[in-house]
Formats: sequence, structure tokens, C-alpha cells
Amino acid sequence: MSLYRVLRRTSTTSVTAAAAAASARFISANHHQNPSFLLTHRSFAFSSAEEAAAERRRRKRRLRIEPPLGALRRDNVPRPPPSDDPRSLLPDSTSALVGPRLNLHNRVQSLIRAGDLDSASAVARHSVFSHPRPTVFTCNAIIAAMYRAGRYEDTKSLFQYFFNQSNIIPNVVSYNNLIVAHCESGEVDEGIKVYHHIIENAPFSPSYVTYRHLTKGLIDSGRISEAVDFLREMLNKGHGADSLVFNNLILGFLELGNLEKANELFDELKERCSVYDGTVNATFMDWFFKQGRDREAMDSYKDLLERKFRMVPVTSNALLEVLLKHGKQKEAWNLFDAMLDDHTPPVFQAVNSDTFNIMVNECFKSGKVSEALATFKKAGKSVKSKPFAMDVAGFNNMITRLCELEMMKDAEMYYMELCGKSLNPDVTTYRTMIDAYLKVENVEGVLEKFRKMVEAGLRVIPTYANKWFDFLINKGKAMECVPILTKMGEREPRPDVMTYDIVVRALCKDTNHDAGIYLLNEMVKYGVGVTPAFRTYLLEEFGNHGRRGEIESLFTKNPGYHVNPRPRPSQMPRQSLPAHQMPPNQHSWQNQATYQASQPNFMEQQGRQMTSPPNVMEQQGTQITSLPNFMEWQGREENSGTMLRVSNTPNGLA
Repeated sequence: MSLYRVLRRTSTTSVTAAAAAASARFISANHHQNPSFLLTHRSFAFSSAEEAAAERRRRKRRLRIEPPLGALRRDNVPRPPPSDDPRSLLPDSTSALVGPRLNLHNRVQSLIRAGDLDSASAVARHSVFSHPRPTVFTCNAIIAAMYRAGRYEDTKSLFQYFFNQSNIIPNVVSYNNLIVAHCESGEVDEGIKVYHHIIENAPFSPSYVTYRHLTKGLIDSGRISEAVDFLREMLNKGHGADSLVFNNLILGFLELGNLEKANELFDELKERCSVYDGTVNATFMDWFFKQGRDREAMDSYKDLLERKFRMVPVTSNALLEVLLKHGKQKEAWNLFDAMLDDHTPPVFQAVNSDTFNIMVNECFKSGKVSEALATFKKAGKSVKSKPFAMDVAGFNNMITRLCELEMMKDAEMYYMELCGKSLNPDVTTYRTMIDAYLKVENVEGVLEKFRKMVEAGLRVIPTYANKWFDFLINKGKAMECVPILTKMGEREPRPDVMTYDIVVRALCKDTNHDAGIYLLNEMVKYGVGVTPAFRTYLLEEFGNHGRRGEIESLFTKNPGYHVNPRPRPSQMPRQSLPAHQMPPNQHSWQNQATYQASQPNFMEQQGRQMTSPPNVMEQQGTQITSLPNFMEWQGREENSGTMLRVSNTPNGLA
């Protein structure tokens, strides 16, 4: 057997050598005749491109039908149940704010900018039961708007509704809004409870803003020693030295007359803070001026200037306000000129629109209108400085000041300049100019700006819409109101029933019943309810002209249309729960929503009709039995004796 293997190996070697020699002779023979003979030729697996395409389609079909290999190899071990740890629940990131959720957010923001907080709140609350659900950023926007408007009880109620009832995960901004609402309404202890809840349950730590709100609330309540404890706790938790937290404490000690302790904190801030922004110097200056110690105030100001560091606009604006407030106009103008010279965007921005507003308002306050107009366009004289690109807020301030003096031609000039800079006038711009034209009884000006405001898609809240329509009607412009109101009805939220009431009554008074019928058809199409008084008036008015049947058929042809019992108010009624009405052994900020299920809800008191179609959950009366894990609602059903239920009420709560 071994002899056979030796013979076989020898034969194979000789054959291979012979084949190699023959191949070499073949290559040398063809090398000069065919230069491209040695180029490699790629062999394809398919005879044609059509066959290759058919194979690709077949593979794609298999991928769609057959499960992935990972699923076939997966063992039958069950997945672990979701963690009950509240720290595992993370709030939305900015990547969630896209598509329909971004459209919803922009819609709520536009209503907030228009000042229609009730409609913004309604849109955000109703979206919880539909798709898409709001992100935490949308919830924070309406909650913060309620706080800025001084509606602290609505701020707390909306927090409970979004984050306790609706299972939306709050972020640190959400908690900060709740804390500042408690502190501003004199409930500092409740704010401290929220702070401890963040530390114990939230997957993030409190921010600088959290400590700013708490220290300010404690100082306003006369508990400055506890505010100092929070400062130490902030530093012990690894946060850097925040100048605004130190500023709150320094101001508190200055108001108590303890200058030594204030200076001690100031020295500590300068040691800990790597980049000092100069905010505390403005606080010291203001206190020294109030004490009649002008020399020490100016010494503090000069000490700040000698540091020769670039101050951000917020700090510089605070210094400008302090100097102007205490009669140091010369120093204020010198500082303003230095800020303009230092304005070199995009390298450094030394001024903003608030800076110009401060100086322009000072000129108007002194009666120097021409100087105010020159200040608005002022720029730095340095070689590297650049003029400031004024924004809408700066134009609005100038237009407002001119409208207050009834200088409508100049205000119109700045309005045209605003539009020519590719900037979009906002609600404040149009509202200011329309009110000014109304004050001087310029009908054409009111009509023009009202029409442009509606064409721009800006929201006109019922209070202003009713006032402006009433003015135009009294000036004999009832028919001109019809296209404006029609354009307003094309966007949600729809105009108020009282707005339609005013215009339709005016049209009927001028015997323009056809136009009135047209607006009534719009009301029915958009689902705007009517009050019983308005319905009675329509039946009587059109009945006197033999057209009662048109009104009756109009209201009966749409089975889903129903009468609105009463017009909605301009604001949500405020409601707060006294301490003696709170459930026992429960914190008000944790369990207010559960207890309010058995109390009159502030959302139910609006008396407004929901213009969007009823939600499937609302039609079925679905009960919300799963509450968020990040809130420890102890004995929520046993103590309150109620359950939160979605019903067919207009606001979706019962």
C-alpha cells in the first residue's frame, strides 16, 4: 500500500511539472501577439443581469418571510419583568421632538406666544389621549407659561395632570417649574419636598436652577439659615459655584444689614468661581445706592471695570439698570458705548435687544424722542465692532413706545423696516399697532393690520378679537369682518362662539342675512357650539324674515352638532385646595390629582367645547388604573375613595 502511494505522488509531481512547462510555453507564444492576454477576466455567477436581479429579489423575499437567525437560536428563557425602580424611567430626549410631536409642540408654542394660555393648555391636555402624545418639552412649555402669567395653581394642576396622571416622565425642568411655583406662592416646604423627591427617585440630580429657586424662596420667607444649608449642600454634591445662588444669599444678608457676611460670601465666590460674571457687583451697587453710600457703590463699579473681562449682556444690562435707576446717566452711556465697541459677533456678543431697549426707554422717559431713534440704530466705533442685528423684540419695543405717543407714521415706518429684514412680526407687533389705531380711531389702520395678522396665521384670542370686531362694526364695517372671521376659522383652535355672535348679530342688523347664514354654516362645519340665547335670537330673527326653516335645518342636519351651554371665559378659573381638604398622610404635590378627581376640576369649569373629534378612550369610558412608578402614591385608592376616569366630558376628565 505504501509503494502505491509513492508511485502516485511521483506521477502527480511529474504531471504538474509538465503542465507548468506547457503553460509557460503557451504564455510566451501569445505574449507578443496579444498584449492584453495577461489581463485578468472576472467570471460572473449569473449568465445575465436579469438573472442576477431575479436572484436579488428572491433573497429579499426570503428575508421578509423568514425570521432572523437570532430568533431561531434564541432560547426559551423568559425576559425579565420591567424594573420597578423609578430611576429606570428616563424622560424624553430632544430626538423625540420630531415629526407630528414637533408640529404639536409648535402649535402649543404659537398659542402661548399669542397669549391664549387656555387654548394652549386645552390642546396639550387633549393630545394626551390621542396620537401623537406630547413630549415633556411641550408639557414644560405650557407649565412655564402658566407660571410666568402668575397662575401658580394652574401650574401645579398641570404638573399633576401631565406627569402623575398621564404617565409622561418629567425632567429636571419640569420639577424646577413646580418648585418655583410653590416658592412663589409661599409654599416653600412643598418645594423642599419636591427637591427631596428628585434626590430619592429621579434618574438625575437637581440643577443649578433648583438651588436658585429654593434659596430665593427660603430668603423671601425669612429662613436665610436654611438657604445657606442648601448652598453648602449644592457645593458638597459636586456642583460648581453658581453666581446667582450666591447672589441670592448675598442680597439676603445685605437686606438684613449684615455686610460682613455678604462680603464673606462674595470672597468665597471669587475663590470658587473660575469665571466671574459680575452679577454680584450690581447687587452691591444697588444696595449701597439705597443706603446713600454712592462713593462705595461707584468704588464697587470701578473695581469691576478694572478687571477688564468681557461681560455678557445679562451682567452689563443689570449694571445699566442700576446706574440709570440711581441717576448715573453719564456712566451708563459710557458703559453702553463700551459694550457697542466690544460687540464683535460671532467672536463675542456684548449686547442684545434688551440692551437697546433699556437705553431707548431711558430716552423716551426723558422726552428725547429723536435721541431714542438715533440710539436704536447706534453702532460701535471700534474697527472690529459690528452693528447689532436687531430682532423682533427690539422692534416691538420701539413700536410700542411710538404708539404710546400716538406717532403712528413713525411706528408704521419701523413696522415696514421689520418686514423688510426678513423678520416676521409676531402677535405683540400686530396687537400693539391695532390697539394704537383703535385709540386714534383709524378704521383703515385697524382693518389692514387685523387682516394681515389673520393672514399670517397668528392666533387672535377672543378678548381682543371681540373688541376689534366690535370697533369695526360700530364704524360700519360689518361686511369687512366676514372674510377676517372666515380666515380665523380655518385654523384651530376655532374662534369663540361670542365672536361669531357679535358679527352675525351685526350682519342681521344690517339685513345681510345671507352673510349671516354663511358664517353659521362655518360654525356648524367647525363644530363651534352656540349658546341658548344665541340660538333663540337666530330663530326669532330669521323667523321674522321667513327663514326659520333654514336655521332649524342647519342645526339638525349635523347629528353630531350640539349646543354649547355657555361661552368659555377668557381665562381658566383658578382653584386651589386648602390644606384642610387635602387627603390625610399625603403630600399635596404628590396626590393632588387623585384627590381632585372627587373635587370640581379647574379644567371642567372652562365651559368650552372640544373642537377635535371625541377620543376612543373617551367614548369607552376607559379607566386609568396604571399610575406612574416614579411617584409613590401611597393608598391612592383607599384614602381618596375615587379613581381617575376618562369620560365624555369636554375636557376628558371626570
